Amino acid sequence: MTSNTTRSDPEEAYDAPASRLWTGMMGFASIMLVLIGGFHVLGGFIALLENRVYDPDASELLLFQSYAGWGIAHMALGTLAFLTGIALFYRKPWSRVTTIVIASLSAVTNLAFLSASPGWYGMLILLDVLVIYAVTVHFEDERE
Repeated sequence: MTSNTTRSDPEEAYDAPASRLWTGMMGFASIMLVLIGGFHVLGGFIALLENRVYDPDASELLLFQSYAGWGIAHMALGTLAFLTGIALFYRKPWSRVTTIVIASLSAVTNLAFLSASPGWYGMLILLDVLVIYAVTVHFEDERE
């Protein structure tokens, strides 16, 4: 005599790991976005207060001709990234698309500022790409 109640449904066996993976990816993306936001604010303060830290002259920058302009841009983007990371952590419906937009803007901003500090801003570009991947890898899943 066999009972079907002791066997687990094969679909449930596949849903549980994917759900845990999805939760872990969203948690990773939210924490990384909060860190990226903090790094942007820190880089913005450095650009505003201590522009001698960076290698090239301000006239060699891509868009703004001063570190003050880049500092304000980094601080504004960092604040948006920080707040979006918190919203993503709490799984707000709008936060996934906003995360992709903010991380893409962050990568472009870091690319434009790459000549000032290649190692630091190269690492931030890598983190931006990882955040975009973590949010989009299961974008069609709406399990909440």
